[in-house]
Amino acid sequence: MRKLETNDWIILNNIIYKIYTTECFDEMRYELLEQLKTVVDFDSADFYMAFEGEGKLLCDPVTYNCNMDLSEMYEDLDYSRGILTSGKMLIYRETDIISDEVRVKTDYYKKVYKPNNWHYALQIVIAAHEKFLGAITLYRTIGKEDFQYDDVFVLDMLKDHLAYRLEQFYKSGETRGDKITVSEAVIKYGLTRREHAILKCLMSGQDNSEICEKLVITPNTLKKHILNIYRKLGIKRRVQLFKMVKEYE
Repeated sequence: MRKLETNDWIILNNIIYKIYTTECFDEMRYELLEQLKTVVDFDSADFYMAFEGEGKLLCDPVTYNCNMDLSEMYEDLDYSRGILTSGKMLIYRETDIISDEVRVKTDYYKKVYKPNNWHYALQIVIAAHEKFLGAITLYRTIGKEDFQYDDVFVLDMLKDHLAYRLEQFYKSGETRGDKITVSEAVIKYGLTRREHAILKCLMSGQDNSEICEKLVITPNTLKKHILNIYRKLGIKRRVQLFKMVKEYE
């Protein structure tokens, strides 16, 4: 079992404090992934919530160094579907439930892991009172070693705190269907500084020519940034943007 150093305990205590005290739920999730990186070595990560309707398992991701929304692809992940729906808290390495030889031949590995240069994964399934609440997955790139049980131990220190915060979130009746602010969109969907600036301009009602003049960019460059914003938010038209994001902070 890993022997945590003093600095590790300080970081973990700070993470736990932020889990309880960060008012914005998505900001809490984003900061958790960023701070977790200092005590567990990983290259990318995502934090999904449990989908409360029918037909899906996961929704509403917050990501670290990853722009893919995997909520639809998770439906094809047969070897871990039972774990997510069991209603039990669990922390496991993906290689604990399926051999590496078999895993690399699956469609999910070919469609998700390979394009992102990932190979190993460590996941925490968050649950309380036999209800699935969400999942955090940490990824390591090809060429690195698999996660160790020391890493599992670190996540084990956080699991009950996360379960409590997520359960309270659901009980509070907050809905992720409500509009979010520009700042929340930046955190939730991992927008760059330039995309943040463009999104602010769009939400203030400026047209493309005004934005180009203000930010000193060409129309083609602006178009590329807008398409990137749409891709990250999972939309295709500006009208969808205004239905999703608040005009004011």
